[in-house]
Amino acid sequence: MNRPSDAPADLLQQALAAIRPDVRAMSAYPVQSSAGLIKLDVMENPFRLPAELQEALGRRLGAVAINRYPTERTRELALALAAHAGMPEGCDIVLGNGSDELITLLSMAVSQPGACVLTPLPSFVMYEHSARYQGLGFVGVPLRAEDFELDGPAMLAAIAQHQPALIYLAYPNNPTGNLWDRAVIEQIIAAAPGLVVMDEAYQPFAAADSMAWLRRHPNVLVMRTMSKFGLAGVRIGYLMGRSELIAQIEKLRPPFNIGVLNAEAGLFALEHAEVYAAQAAELRAQRERVLAALQSLPGVQVFPSQGNMLLARVADAAATFAAMKARGVLIKNASSAHPLLANCLRITIGTAEENTAMLAALKESL
Repeated sequence: MNRPSDAPADLLQQALAAIRPDVRAMSAYPVQSSAGLIKLDVMENPFRLPAELQEALGRRLGAVAINRYPTERTRELALALAAHAGMPEGCDIVLGNGSDELITLLSMAVSQPGACVLTPLPSFVMYEHSARYQGLGFVGVPLRAEDFELDGPAMLAAIAQHQPALIYLAYPNNPTGNLWDRAVIEQIIAAAPGLVVMDEAYQPFAAADSMAWLRRHPNVLVMRTMSKFGLAGVRIGYLMGRSELIAQIEKLRPPFNIGVLNAEAGLFALEHAEVYAAQAAELRAQRERVLAALQSLPGVQVFPSQGNMLLARVADAAATFAAMKARGVLIKNASSAHPLLANCLRITIGTAEENTAMLAALKESL
């Protein structure tokens, strides 16, 4: 039976109507084009492996049986990551295709009628996105405006009122870069009626971590990624917690979610962890150099950081961002992400040469 000529358009509209209205109203996560630019926008490690290790990795990946699904090798990677992190006894680990997948799995795990996710804001946007994708409520508690520190009383009041199934605490926080007051975090963990996930994406650059809380508190999980370690293109995240909790998350993990080449690259990186540790040390030194340089610039308010980025407030973030891009340097204009970030730019720490170019471009763009 022939359909009218406009039937395809009608059918397309019917198909679109089958998609949830809230999904259709959302915007996709923006990824900026960086072609031809110094790329300092998404907190990547700027260093590649030395040539001899590149060759060794290439030979190793060439020998991988890519005709087979990933099985034992993925578990070997999980155990190697657990050992690298010093995972406590009584805990287990689950791998994700980046931390984003783990955030999705956590949202799925707690998605029940009336459940909600709570986090301080501004913080990593995927906490809210993932919660809303799964039909969960979301509660954001503003940080203190003057220093981006946790507002302890407001956090505790929100926990008491909303009884969140899941609380995220980024440690250090993205995009502000700070390590929050440990005493306040202790209070939040004690008050939490559900899971508390310490997101340590930037742990290689920080002076403290959350492992003590993982040891002491059965409701705490620690999430890390190999992206900031130096393998952003490999997409490996991992979540550690009490074995009983991880077993529930494991049920939701798609089978074979970590490809054989990714797993092999992760194992190779851990075997050469000292190379990545040296890179992290250089980035920490560069962070302090850039911090001092920004502090000397008139019209720039820069906030101390324990990540591989710095948040700086300028008079006109949009104009400064555009002017720097025109000069060949790509950073992140964070000012639209939250009212507390008005006129804020987030600058990833790069190589010494990249940082010098960025500072020159910034001076000319203010």
